[in-house]
Formats: sequence, C-alpha cells, structure tokens
Amino acid sequence: MGPADPTAIRVPVGEGSDRWASRATPRRVLLVVHNVTSAGRLLDVLPLFHDDFRVQLLATSTESSAFQGGIRELFAELGLPVLPWEQALATPVDLAVSASFGGRLDRLHGRLAVLSHGVGYTKKLLVTEAGGREPTFGLSPEWLLANGEPFVDGLVLSHPEQLERLRRVCPEAEEAAVLAGDPCFDRLLAGRAYRERFRRALGVRRGQRLVVLNSTWNPEGLFGNGGGHDILPTLLPRLAAELPADDYRLVAVLHPNIWYGHGPGQIRVWLDRARRSGLTLIDPVHAWRQALLAADVVVGDFGAVSYYAAALGIPVLLASATQDRLDPAAPLATFVREAPRLDPHGPPRDQLEELLAWHRPLAGPAEFTSSAPGASAALLRRLFYGLMDLPEPAAPALLEPLPLPPYDPPRRTAPLNVRTHVHGTEVRIERTTGHPYDAVGETHLAVHEDTRDPGDLALADVIVREGQPDDPRLGGPEEWSAEVLDRHPHCALAVYVSGPDRCTVRGRDHGVFHLRAGPGADADPAAYASSLHAWLAGGRTVPPGGTTLRVHTAGGVHPVAVVPASAGFGSSAADGRDGSGAESPSPG
Repeated sequence: MGPADPTAIRVPVGEGSDRWASRATPRRVLLVVHNVTSAGRLLDVLPLFHDDFRVQLLATSTESSAFQGGIRELFAELGLPVLPWEQALATPVDLAVSASFGGRLDRLHGRLAVLSHGVGYTKKLLVTEAGGREPTFGLSPEWLLANGEPFVDGLVLSHPEQLERLRRVCPEAEEAAVLAGDPCFDRLLAGRAYRERFRRALGVRRGQRLVVLNSTWNPEGLFGNGGGHDILPTLLPRLAAELPADDYRLVAVLHPNIWYGHGPGQIRVWLDRARRSGLTLIDPVHAWRQALLAADVVVGDFGAVSYYAAALGIPVLLASATQDRLDPAAPLATFVREAPRLDPHGPPRDQLEELLAWHRPLAGPAEFTSSAPGASAALLRRLFYGLMDLPEPAAPALLEPLPLPPYDPPRRTAPLNVRTHVHGTEVRIERTTGHPYDAVGETHLAVHEDTRDPGDLALADVIVREGQPDDPRLGGPEEWSAEVLDRHPHCALAVYVSGPDRCTVRGRDHGVFHLRAGPGADADPAAYASSLHAWLAGGRTVPPGGTTLRVHTAGGVHPVAVVPASAGFGSSAADGRDGSGAESPSPG
C-alpha cells in the first residue's frame, strides 16, 4: 500500500468504535489481501457472508507481495472498511480469511482460514529460510509452521491428492486440512449454461473459433521472455496474419501479476499492434472466467487457467510447457507433461484445426480440480462459521453467478487484406491483417478510417467505420460516405457500419446501398460490404429492387440483402425476393 496509507480507522473497529458504530456485531471477519490475484478468490467466497447482520466484514492488505498494483482500486470497489496492516494485527477478529501466505499471518488475533488462489497448490517458490530449496508454495513447513508449530486453523484443500502431499511434507498441519472443493471452479461449472451469451458479449459470430491466449506471470510463461524463449513478439503478428478475421476471434487473458505488475497501460502499449488487429484484452479479475467458458481453444502455458480449461474439456495447446516452477507431484505438472504443444514456427491455423479435430479431454484435470464439484459453497460456509463458533444462516450457501460482461466486439483498425471468389451471387471471402504466402483469389484492401497510418487510406479500395446512423459528428451514413469518396480518390466503396447486422455503403460508380443480414446470417457487416465490392468489381449491377448475396465465410453461408437506398427496405429484396422475382432470404 505504501507510505501514504491512512492511519488506523476508528469505525467500525478501533479506539472508541462502540461510540460511533450504528450496529454492534458479535463477529468480525477479516479478509486478508496480498495482491489482486489472491483477492480474486476472496471475492469468490464473499457471498457466503451475505445477509448476515451478525457479521462485520473488514479488509486489509499485508503489503507483503511485490505486486501491489490494483489493490487500492479493488478495495474501493469492495467498499469495506480497510485496516492498515499494523492495525489489523492488533485488532481481535473472529475469523481471518486469506488466499495466500506471507505478511506474518501467524500474528493475527483470530482463527485463520487459508484458501488456494489457484488450482490447488502447485507451484514452487524460493524461500530464503529454506536454504535455497524451492518448497511448494502453501504446502510445506516454510509456509504452514511458525516456530515449528502450525498456525492455520483451516487449510482449505480442493482434492485429497493435496492432502496426501501435505502428509508427506508437513504432517504437523494435517489436522487443519479441510477438503472443501474449489469455489472458482464451481462458478465456472455453473456458468457453462451461459456460454453462448458470453460468446456474444465478446462479439463471437456463428462459425467463428474463439482462441484465448493465456499466460501466467512467471518469466517462463507465454508472456514472459525468460527460459530461453520469447515467442510472443513473433507469434502475435503471425496469428493476425494467418488466422482469418471472420473465422477466428482472439482474446488474451493475462495473469493479474502481469497486468498490475507492468501496468495495464504498459500492457496495452506492448500489445498495440495486436489490439489494432483485433485482439481483445480481458479483465483479469472480473471477466477471465467468462472468456474461458466462451473459448473454443486455449493457447496457454503451465498456469492455472490452462488447467481449468482442460478440466472443462476445452482443448488446450501449450505455448510454454516448462515444469521448473511446478511441484512434480502435482496434477498440474502431469498435465503439462501430457498436453499437446504449440510449434511456434509451424502454421498456427493448421495446428489449431488439428487440435480441434482430434481433441480428447485428458482425464486428470477434470478429476483433480475438485473432489466436491458444485459443493464448495456449503463446505466453505460450514468451515467459516464453525471457526467463528456461530450457527450458519438458514438460507442455502450460494456463490454469485458469473456476470454477463459488457458487449465488447473486436475493433480492427489495422488494414485487412481481403481475398474473394465470386460465382453468380455466391461470394467466398477471407480477410486477414497480413497476406499469407499461400493466399489465392481476387484481392483488395479494406482499411478502417481510424487506421494508425493515414497513408493506408490512400491505398484503400474499401474504407470502413462504425457509428450510429444519427451521429451528428459524422453527419450520418450518406454524408460521411460521400465525404470519404471525395477525400480518397482511390477508394471505390465507403462503408458505414451502424449495427452488428447492417451497414450502408456508397460506391463511387454505383450509388448508395443498405446491406442487412438475412435469416441465419451472422458475419461482420464489413465482410458483407467487401463481398459487395468484389461482386460489383466484376461488372455487375444491383437491380432497382435489390438483390441477395450469399457470403461464404467461417464455414457457413450468410445471405445478405443489398437494397438501393432509394428503394428502402420495403423493396422486393427486403421482402425476401431478388430483383428478378425469385425467392431470396429476407433480411430479418
């Protein structure tokens, strides 16, 4: 927290607090935060105290972690009374709950429960007092004993295999061990029913593959440049260049210690080109689980997220499979030894498609993540209230469902190389931010108006932007498109995307058209516009009543109504007929 920390609080605990507090509570629960990573697990269990007027919740930071970024913001979001660490050590509480070790937890005045903030206890961490050894973090005498005696009253384990390892390395702490499942995993299991909603929140369209890039915080992780490899700077542009934009959606889930250690602003700076190419950075506290549930494949490393993904049956490709940081007896280490590897020099699209085609879930992750799937809320509340010597509330113990994240579709401002094949009204299209060496088809360049390099606009065949139809800054689709064609003589088509299924386009030689997705269509409207550009480039014209193009992308066919602006959407094409009177799909 630092030298600017507030002095000791006076309400609801502290000197004279009885005089100022509106309610007297028989029990105090202290949430002990080491960093944002461990705080995530405390947020999981916070609902177990909801609606209990007998309990006053408090929070503190041990200040023992090297990763202090984000803690202040998290405390502000929680809105709980925050005790400086020295006051927390001096304040009697009935229960302290921590999701990590450090900060002299043995000096707290109250019963202590400790949870893992990852997928069990798996990683080794150097401890000076261990004489250079790297004991397993949270599952060894160095972490569990103070002056040779255990000080944890409830050591939460998620599976009996952890208990077996505990017996071998620190039998003195076995009496405190409690098998109580994994609340993080239980929230994931409960959220599986809403997978499609999470996918829509990320702008994943029908037929698209959502690829989640994930990295733990160690230098040997995917994001790191230790361990003799640094593949990220070359992997990211290759993914953008070789994975078609309409077939794949890319997001990144970075460990909070990466996010807050280097700073969110620095992460955005480092990943700027990838973000302009369509990569989305996921909130590492509130939205990573939703992204994981939405995933078709995870490209990760030896961190907990890869293991959670495997436990959910999601295909995982390891871009970093070092085991130096892992307890070799932990199931995570076994998974890392067995999971398929990413070849950073091989074609990423081929590797992803092969993984998806041949994926068979490994048995270990689903078995060892939790011995009580779906039951952690009841088990943990029983432990917490037992340690407080307080009867449990009558209502069932429940965790919070995963919230639906804000709508966050990809926004590509990097130029797109577009390849098309046109046959009649059938248009096959593929768009990438690079030009794969084996690409074939008629090509054109589509550029977002907000491209970083204004010179791209001078070369663009198609210029795109998004906006509301009545945005006064842009003057609406028709005024904006006329301005774009006047400013950029090379541009043949200006595209104004006004919704997830529609756009307005102006062709230099063809006039203004409204494009709208038909039944079952679900692709980027900018792809519809590029398809129309390729179709018109072959000398075709849109009949007065409009027509319907069938856009082939992402393994599917997307019918798109194309209607002259003068005709409006009451035309024959909009009513489900093309200009010749033949049946065509309605735009919906």
